[in-house]
Amino acid sequence: MTVRNPMLAIQIDRKQALPIYQQICERFRTAIAAGHLRPGDRVPALRGLAMQLNTARGTVELAYTILVDEGYLQMRGAAGTFVSPSLSAAQLQAVAAGGRGNAADVLTTDGVKAPYASPGRATARQRPIAAALSGEPRPLQPGLPALDAFPRKLWSRIVSRRARGGGQAMLAYPDPVGYLPLREHIATYLGLSRGVTCLPDQVFITGGYRATLELVLRSLASPGDRMWFEDPGYLLARNFLAETGVQLVPVPVDAEGIDVELGIEREPEARFALVTPSHQSPLGNTLSLARRMALLTWAEAASRWIIEDDYDSEFRYLGRPLPALKSLDRHDRVLYCGTFSKVMFPGLRLAYTVVPERAIERVERVACSMNTGAPTLFQAALADFIEQGHFARHVKRMRTLYGQRRLLIAHALKQAFGERLTVELPPGGIQFAVQFAEAADGPVDDVAVAARARQAGLAVLPLSNWYAHGRMRDTPRGLVMGFANITDTTEADRLVRTLRSCLDG
Repeated sequence: MTVRNPMLAIQIDRKQALPIYQQICERFRTAIAAGHLRPGDRVPALRGLAMQLNTARGTVELAYTILVDEGYLQMRGAAGTFVSPSLSAAQLQAVAAGGRGNAADVLTTDGVKAPYASPGRATARQRPIAAALSGEPRPLQPGLPALDAFPRKLWSRIVSRRARGGGQAMLAYPDPVGYLPLREHIATYLGLSRGVTCLPDQVFITGGYRATLELVLRSLASPGDRMWFEDPGYLLARNFLAETGVQLVPVPVDAEGIDVELGIEREPEARFALVTPSHQSPLGNTLSLARRMALLTWAEAASRWIIEDDYDSEFRYLGRPLPALKSLDRHDRVLYCGTFSKVMFPGLRLAYTVVPERAIERVERVACSMNTGAPTLFQAALADFIEQGHFARHVKRMRTLYGQRRLLIAHALKQAFGERLTVELPPGGIQFAVQFAEAADGPVDDVAVAARARQAGLAVLPLSNWYAHGRMRDTPRGLVMGFANITDTTEADRLVRTLRSCLDG
């Protein structure tokens, strides 16, 4: 069966094992690569294409949703659907080449490479994941703290008081390295709660985790440096790091965290290793003590750097929070990175890094040249929030609340999915990954399930996209989801029923 219009010819084969929606996706990608569809061209309407192909509208809608997420198409409401005008000539060449590129290519959300993009500008294929984690909060969104439980009135009073009485300093350009009282409070907090001994001079305040990575790499990295990166690993960090010119070396993760021996085997001369030792992203495993020591030994042997992303370690539900990897660092090779996005709220846009004393001068020089300090008003308000004891009380309340809410979602998932889904809750964090059992006809298409879930208003992400080499036959299939904003059993059951309906289309 063929659909023809002035721009496009689509053929589908119902005898193929490949699902129809995937065939539609492939036809559009091929047409764009061949130049039959150009940026800005309008494509057939959902209803019209479904009628001409004699298939369900939902099948075409699913294909369009995936193509929009991948950056090929752009929906403009009543105006229709168009080939994304933001596709550059270089991107079209990469599509035509089947996603192959050079060493400066960007690892994208599905493990395919996209052309290099300058820092600060995401490629079209990177936008869907960033969009899924930003904007209006949606149910089951990974990494989102309980916004309903944050003490907004208290926070508003503190900010207002600072705005009224802070003087002109609150309105001037911020200190590029951070507001000193906040740096002092963070140094004290880390010493007490994470076992990290540091001076305020070692603490640098940034405008988020991406800004932290940019500051660290601009200060310490050289073009072409190789970096161990957990596989699977944090999507947004992977995409950004590839943009910087650092060559990422995927190192598998198992129940004990990143496999240090395998990392040495694959790339013994790597200059950096980026790890999430307390709560691996996205699997939730904890880096074992033996591997922590092996990683530190590897770094010390040739003056390498370890970047420790300790993004939500405050929330552990079995025993006390684990000490940071940095607390074991006797040779000052670990750069410790923390954020207030998970423990406070992401709109605050405040993060920090603790750098080794030998690197203070270099990092400070780069921070001043970037001149991108976070707003002083919010830094000062956060310093007050910590000093007055509200921060510690909030963390304690949230730890109890999240411990309850994660059980609600786990029970609901097990009831709705049964043996079709493996649910193993990690001992900490505000998100987790679940894995689908393989069906009789092969692995579950978790990208399609996540696309249908987005259509249903949910913000889950496909687990296979977190793996560096994309969706190979043996890549685990599942979903990454948050649970911090589930308020009760009724809501948990309702959301999971909606998610269950997305499994079979």
